[in-house]
Amino acid sequence: MANPIPRRSFVNLCLRAGVASAALVKLDQRPTVAVEPIKRPGSPRLLLSLAAYSFRDYFVSTSHKRDKETDTAKRIDMFQFVDYCADHGCQGAEVTSYYFPSDVDHAYLTKLKRHAFLRGVALSGTAVGNTFTHSAGEKRNNEIASVKKWIDRAQTMGAPHVRVFAGGTERNSKADAKKLCIEALEECCAYAGTKGIVLGLENHGGIVPEADDTVDIVRAVQSPWIGINLDTGNFNTADPYADIAKCAPYAVNVQFKSEIHRRGQKKEATDFDRVMKILHEANYQGYVALEYEAAEDPWQAVPGLLKRMKESF
Repeated sequence: MANPIPRRSFVNLCLRAGVASAALVKLDQRPTVAVEPIKRPGSPRLLLSLAAYSFRDYFVSTSHKRDKETDTAKRIDMFQFVDYCADHGCQGAEVTSYYFPSDVDHAYLTKLKRHAFLRGVALSGTAVGNTFTHSAGEKRNNEIASVKKWIDRAQTMGAPHVRVFAGGTERNSKADAKKLCIEALEECCAYAGTKGIVLGLENHGGIVPEADDTVDIVRAVQSPWIGINLDTGNFNTADPYADIAKCAPYAVNVQFKSEIHRRGQKKEATDFDRVMKILHEANYQGYVALEYEAAEDPWQAVPGLLKRMKESF
């Protein structure tokens, strides 16, 4: 029989074990750290970009049904879109994922990256369509896999940002849907961080129709690779400008719309200077991409809007 442990030594061992266990419990119960408003040194810097979505009906390749049939002579590919951005004085081009060829590969992406570089235009980011509120299963796995695929593609192109959506309730309660969204964002952010890509959650209806919903989710995600993709035209609230101001301190990309839509009223022209003032007050530094959605032909409307944006900057 082994020598018994003296009683005093046994008590001391138990006490030390208890202290260690208590420390572990305390560690497990430590409060999580919410994402805070982005602290940027220096002065505001607004960089002009243009979202490919602005010409959604005119791309040769599209994964979405066109809103209207358009003149095939006016159809463009992503290389021609980058040329358009360069020709109109944009510093960036937001290359929306919907308009890449279905067989896009590494060679295509690197060729586009080189083309943009030679035209003096940065690929400011890309944007995907996804739903992060599906319950566990194949649909959810596919959505997460698709976002990760475009994170890889963004890295290949040298685009530092990927716009993502949250999703709707998908037959869940709003609280459960938010939890599912947060979990998916954390998984994708963990992956994005290994590639040096920032994800921007867009205020895009569903479970994020207002500023508070969007901010709550972003603050709950445990990652430095998340922020808000602030769409200035997506708040159908009593005061869209107040919602824009709430989101601006968390913005990692801004999509500027030429119209806003107050709840219960008709659409109205966006106050350019007011939006830019909000971004300046948040000390925003980054791309402001025109994402044109109004009724007028984009070939006619976009050049003038880009000019007005530059003046407001």
